[in-house]
Amino acid sequence: MRLTPDAKGVFPIAPTPFHPDGRIDEASIDRMTDFYGEIGATGLTVLGMMGEAPKLDGAEAIAVASRVIRRTRLPVIIGVSAPGFAAMGSLTRAVMEAGAAGVMIAPPPSLRTDDQIVGYYAQAAEVIGPDVPFVIQDYPLTLSVVMTPGVIRRIVADNANCVMLKHEDWPGLEKISALRAFQRDGSMRPISILCGNGGLFLDFECERGADGANTGYAFPEMLVDVVRLSAAGERAQAHDIFDAHLPLLRYEQQPGVGLAVRKYVLMRRGILASDAQRKPAGGLSAAARAEVDFLLERLGRHDPRARV
Repeated sequence: MRLTPDAKGVFPIAPTPFHPDGRIDEASIDRMTDFYGEIGATGLTVLGMMGEAPKLDGAEAIAVASRVIRRTRLPVIIGVSAPGFAAMGSLTRAVMEAGAAGVMIAPPPSLRTDDQIVGYYAQAAEVIGPDVPFVIQDYPLTLSVVMTPGVIRRIVADNANCVMLKHEDWPGLEKISALRAFQRDGSMRPISILCGNGGLFLDFECERGADGANTGYAFPEMLVDVVRLSAAGERAQAHDIFDAHLPLLRYEQQPGVGLAVRKYVLMRRGILASDAQRKPAGGLSAAARAEVDFLLERLGRHDPRARV
């Protein structure tokens, strides 16, 4: 099942489960993969930034990706970003042979000009091959690479296998509107736009024309609900469920500890056996865990699924 420009819904960014000693937790991978299918996700993304991909060696990355692909019938996007094209190419070949739907490519932080960005993606597309669908990861807050709507339009025009934008600019609502305007005036072919940032702006991103979410959150059911209700025109209901989760969503967005929060909640939910991260990693203090527990208790009053 290859990724296409009409992809919609929620593709959660899957964390990589570890045992406390740093070994990969295969049983938790299986449980997590099943969980995403059960809550209505339309796809999965593995080895993203919140999947601790740089902490895996090449063989581990292929093993984790292949295990998820074998476990689910959902389309699976694999993050293949790498400092060099040799590693990107070899990982792409391995995961596509395993049955991946496509790959996600983030720009290296060294890119500064529009031409450098466009040129990089042209080279990356050549390395992975014209038959491999790819996703542009637009995340300037972390990557320090600013892609204007015009640059994204150039990348889409130059590479027929570019089928999706992972929109993670902040603020970025106007960028979504600009890209959809390009499609309406015929200057850019349609692509899927799925949004990141932990879903922090998903309520309005859907209204601006996003097709859904490609991000992580400890309660991805909420992301599924917001995308579904927005598509159905149920604006008030979409915002109500989003607002109930906003305090925890905000807490999870703290730089440096966001993944620790997410893994802790997933552990509380029984999806992960441990909230361990592979070193180097930041953890939660006793005070932070108490704050998350407090937020979960409050959230459970509004959303029964959050009663853990």
